[in-house]
Amino acid sequence: MEMSCKRSVSAAVAIMSASLFVIEPAIAQSDRATGGAPTDGQRFFDLVPFEEHGFGTILKWMFKRETGVWQDRTSVPPGPAPVTSVGQGELRVTLIGHASVLVQMDGINILTDPVFSDRIGPFSWLGPRRMRAPGLRFEDLPPIDVVIVSHNHYDHMDMPTLVRLNATHHPRFFVGLKNAPLLKNAGIDNVTELDWWQSSGVSETVKVIGVPAQHWSKRGWGDDFTMLWLGYVLMSPSGYVYFAGDTGWGPHIEMIADRFGPPRVALLPIGAFRPRWIMQRAHMSPPEAVDAAIVLRARATIPMHYGTFRLGDDGQDEPLNVLQHYLQEIAEPKPRFVLLDFGTGFVAPAFTGTSTVLREEQASP
Repeated sequence: MEMSCKRSVSAAVAIMSASLFVIEPAIAQSDRATGGAPTDGQRFFDLVPFEEHGFGTILKWMFKRETGVWQDRTSVPPGPAPVTSVGQGELRVTLIGHASVLVQMDGINILTDPVFSDRIGPFSWLGPRRMRAPGLRFEDLPPIDVVIVSHNHYDHMDMPTLVRLNATHHPRFFVGLKNAPLLKNAGIDNVTELDWWQSSGVSETVKVIGVPAQHWSKRGWGDDFTMLWLGYVLMSPSGYVYFAGDTGWGPHIEMIADRFGPPRVALLPIGAFRPRWIMQRAHMSPPEAVDAAIVLRARATIPMHYGTFRLGDDGQDEPLNVLQHYLQEIAEPKPRFVLLDFGTGFVAPAFTGTSTVLREEQASP
């Protein structure tokens, strides 16, 4: 229990202690739907009011928390190198770990919330330690064209990884409003900011669209809610991928389904869901992810955001176990979930209307 408390305090310090450099970013001009994230000009707001817990309450939880079982799996070998690219109309998705996913569609390679660091925090020695190795080696990544970052928490915006990607792949980076200064400070210039429902083309056929999420932002002292959090729709003529980022349940799920129709693949978070009295406001539980897949009418759903960093009280394998149990309990027709091991690739078929649960054990290079 003593070591658990020390880890919790370390995580709290990692979240609270980073500093910011204030630079006013230019918002990229792009096609934009009506509306955007609620804001008073200084802070952004969720569609559902966000219940803020005081630091004392959070600290009390951290000292008394009892986490599920975790094992150090950093020695697990990575999966094989993925294909260099896929053709028009093709879609391949590879789970790297946590919220890091390689999406290959219509000749474009996209990384979501890439984190290859051993720790997540303001310094390399501070913050939660990685408990599962990335499913792909950084050196085995194909040429990366686009990087999307959902929000500024350290387990999603890992600056060492972003700097490395910028130096080796020179991709285009997408972030929410007011996040660009963080990247520009690190020498990353090719950054596009998006509001909710704002879009920007990345090729003749692929478009990146910012969509709402039920979450929050904080990277340093006093900057709560000042930088926008969001999910993404990766749109192509052959269907779209919905990357939820970090989100709790909210009306945005139905809004996305109504606006875009069923996603070809939905990437939904299932981890860091306990205790619910803290996590529910900003993190889906596995049953809520299933409900979201049903509302979205997703043709295939890949769960993510679990098994890598010890953030909530749930154990390393608990999110997947709860997910599978819930899927067994609900009535037919069940949503189609594809349970990928880290480093495993899934080639999305054309829509067939089938409704099953799949487990992909081996990657197809």
